[in-house]
Amino acid sequence: MATARRFGADGKEMAKVDLPAAIFDAPVNEHLIWEAVKIHLGNQRLGTAKVKNKAAVSGGGRKPWKQKGTGRARSGSNTSPLWPGGGVAFGPQPRDYTARMNQKARRAALLGALTVRAKDGNVVIVDAPALGEPKTKPLAQLLKTVGLEGRKVLWVFDKTGEVLRKSSRNLDKVETSESNTLNTYELMHCECLVLTEDGLKSLTERLSA
Repeated sequence: MATARRFGADGKEMAKVDLPAAIFDAPVNEHLIWEAVKIHLGNQRLGTAKVKNKAAVSGGGRKPWKQKGTGRARSGSNTSPLWPGGGVAFGPQPRDYTARMNQKARRAALLGALTVRAKDGNVVIVDAPALGEPKTKPLAQLLKTVGLEGRKVLWVFDKTGEVLRKSSRNLDKVETSESNTLNTYELMHCECLVLTEDGLKSLTERLSA
């Protein structure tokens, strides 16, 4: 059974926590993980790249010169891609990069990514400090005490809330997420997964159903 180190809100190490085998000891399908990351990145693309083709550039209409007798190559329009200022041949046009992944495959990819982080020993349970207003310093100090300063950290809460979100957004290499929106790309993009106790409980309920 996979275990994780646990730290209090003051950074002091506590007893280790046994991670649920159902979500941290699952089969790892590398292809599914790759596919989930690829689809996630594709879904972020706007697909608005566009160039003008032969029909869209200004000009054209009249044949530049007669077909024969000039000694020059045949030409039918000054909007040809061969001409300076002409249209672009086979250039990018607006398109939709959205792709779908069925629920069972998406869940298997997420479980596989969680298992990879657990097997590497990169899952840590940390109690979030109680903050009345947004403050970056307490979170930065906590991560430093725990030994995660300078690492790419993904901190997963049950619910981040506005205070925690604002407190963490200026921390270098630290991203936050909620357990109900956690995805495979976020897990593979980080070096260490940090969970609160409520976040672990919520994640377990979400993936054990």
